[in-house]
Amino acid sequence: VKHFDDLWSELHERVANEDPLSRTVALVKAGPHEVGKKLVEEAAESWMAAEFESKERTAEELSQVIYHVQVMMLAVGITPEQVWEYL
Repeated sequence: VKHFDDLWSELHERVANEDPLSRTVALVKAGPHEVGKKLVEEAAESWMAAEFESKERTAEELSQVIYHVQVMMLAVGITPEQVWEYL
């Protein structure tokens, strides 16, 4: 089981090391517009899964929202601590 902080550390390391095979690195380099499109897509898929599919499918889609939220954070240089200030 991976937690938010574990995922953050993993993605942050990939971006810091500029792993050329990483989808995360490619998205971060593409910038907030491209990341935002994926984030909106995954949010919509989460909603549809919650409305019409199983809890498992909803959880899978929500995991993609969390992933893309973190990618957006990396793309714009925001840390989890900066986000926590608003929770």
